[in-house]
Amino acid sequence: MYTKINLIPNEEKSFTDESEEPAMLNSRLEEILKVVNRQRKVAVTELARQLRVSVVTVRKDLTTLEDQGLLRRQHGFAVVNNPDNLNYRLAQHYEAKSRIARAAADLVADGATIMIESGSACALLAATLGEQGKHVTIVTNSYYIADYVANYPTLAVFVLGGRYQGTAQVVVGPLTQQMLTAFHVAQLFVGTDGYDHANGFSSRDIMRNEVAQAMARRAETVTVLTDSSKFQGASLMHQFALNEVDRVITDDSLSDAVARDLRAQTTLQLV
Repeated sequence: MYTKINLIPNEEKSFTDESEEPAMLNSRLEEILKVVNRQRKVAVTELARQLRVSVVTVRKDLTTLEDQGLLRRQHGFAVVNNPDNLNYRLAQHYEAKSRIARAAADLVADGATIMIESGSACALLAATLGEQGKHVTIVTNSYYIADYVANYPTLAVFVLGGRYQGTAQVVVGPLTQQMLTAFHVAQLFVGTDGYDHANGFSSRDIMRNEVAQAMARRAETVTVLTDSSKFQGASLMHQFALNEVDRVITDDSLSDAVARDLRAQTTLQLV
């Protein structure tokens, strides 16, 4: 179980560094993630120097980030997670994914039932809905997401069954697809692994891809949540054509050429 990062500044919190304003907490956490992801291993003292805060403050921030699973602490250093670990992927482009998640949450009404496929931006969407106190029912194939939002009382989560993939913490296969036929929802939020002009969105995992496509068949609208780094080329296999996607939410670092391509066939929302 992970302790969630508070994405909304809390004015009532107190800090050991009196010169720091409470609203700085979130931006500082994001800056720590950027530095650690870039350098892969950074001394606590170096982080304190770069951020101009005390070592005590950095240690507290690292505890928050480690509890979230976004990095590891190791003998006076902050270290990136294993690249195969879901928490590692969540930490990549975290600030952009947080903006994407908030934009997606604005599309979800209180009392809605939605599907969320596995993915780091999708996990942040689920957490954002919980932080906003929305009463939402979530159908997902991701045990990671189910655990990630377990402490939010307004969220009801239905986890599908099937063959378990331990690394991704998802279920896949014929049983998963069969269970999906029992559901019909208005909205599906899904991640992606790649994109190219000729084929649209693509996935690197065959079985996860089949489940994502099965989810899309049980939803009235499909929204892709992904940071702009995924638009640099295609992945292994076809996932969705652009005309099968109703909306794409990504960050504003997307190239103008890709943005024009997307806008020609679907709704593009840049954040």
